[in-house]
Amino acid sequence: MSSKAEKPTLSGTRLKTRKRDEKEKYDPNSFRDAIIQGLNETEGDLEKVSKFLDVSGSRLNYRRYAEVLFDVLFAGGILAPGGFIVEDTDLSKPSRTDVCVFNCEATPEKIKRFYEVFYKLIRRYKYLEKAFEDEVRKVLVFQKGFQDDQRQKLGIVTGQILGNGLASPRVLDALFEDHLVKEGISLECAAQVFGIWLQERDVKEVFSALKKVQIDTRLQELLPANKRSPETFCAYFRDKGLGPIADMQMSSQATKAKKEAQRAMSEMISNESPVAEMIDYAQELIQKQGMSETEVTITIWNTVMGAVEWNKKEDLVAEQAMKHLRAYTPLLAATARAPRVELALMLRVQEYCYENMNFLKSFQKIIVMLYKTDVLSEDTILRWHKQAHSSKGKSVFLDQMKAFVEWLENAEEESDEEEEG
Repeated sequence: MSSKAEKPTLSGTRLKTRKRDEKEKYDPNSFRDAIIQGLNETEGDLEKVSKFLDVSGSRLNYRRYAEVLFDVLFAGGILAPGGFIVEDTDLSKPSRTDVCVFNCEATPEKIKRFYEVFYKLIRRYKYLEKAFEDEVRKVLVFQKGFQDDQRQKLGIVTGQILGNGLASPRVLDALFEDHLVKEGISLECAAQVFGIWLQERDVKEVFSALKKVQIDTRLQELLPANKRSPETFCAYFRDKGLGPIADMQMSSQATKAKKEAQRAMSEMISNESPVAEMIDYAQELIQKQGMSETEVTITIWNTVMGAVEWNKKEDLVAEQAMKHLRAYTPLLAATARAPRVELALMLRVQEYCYENMNFLKSFQKIIVMLYKTDVLSEDTILRWHKQAHSSKGKSVFLDQMKAFVEWLENAEEESDEEEEG
């Protein structure tokens, strides 16, 4: 006798989800309403604003609604892409407040007081740091949708934020957005930001901060493409009374140009390019790239000396150096055409021999070779010996050069006597 198998059934206890484990519905409007109500009750007293924000963090979810919180504090309401305020359909509740950065007076003193609101809030709730930085970047991107006075206030507060380290200069990446650059908004904002930043910190600190986030060499990109040049950039910032920014950019561009020149010359040396070709490139650096003869000459020396694995024995390295350098003396002679350039090269050779101890005894041999190949003149060597030498290894190098200098002086005296005769 067969019996039909019973079908399996599900059994067990149904678990009720605890209320605290249920995911809270995302409701930015309700959060905004609570913040706006509290801000409006302060009647613009910023001390009361800070106190309200401090207390409200325990009952309002700042972590989840950080973007809404900062939208309200910057612009007075929730910002939609493009920079306009999102209006609520329920007209019985205000969807914006006047207690915000955009409603402050457009003076550094007044806006600094609102900066203090941000500072106190983030000091109290450290987890808001990243959200705040993201917000600064976002409002900078949205500038095209703001009015002129709002952009001015944003520039002022951003300068104060960067000057006091409340956000990283990385936020300035937003200024390189094509739509802002094309309209000239990026350049205007940068001038406003740098002007305030320089009131908070000196130019070296500003430059160092920009360098850490690799923006220091990109500032020229703030200009619209059809106006992009070092001259236009510098003229604009000097006209705004920001000469240190123009000088900083020129220095940064010069450093970039030197690195590029050294890289190109290193490739030429490793590819054993003709020296005549290298001379043409060096002349182009001077005539078209705007590098000085001194900068090009020192770059050539550094590149030529950096292209070789030097022997560690003093008695062998001198012979190796003479053989290597002799091939490039026409290149050095082509750029060291003025006494000041010759002296700069001689001082660089002195520093190099001092810094690389296996070259310590090679200094005199290198200088004599540069003299015989018409790179250094007699007058430059005598001037160096009498007064223009560096303090680095001074006694060692002066002693090395003593006999050769005496020979030059005697030769000069004999030449004078022959002319008189």
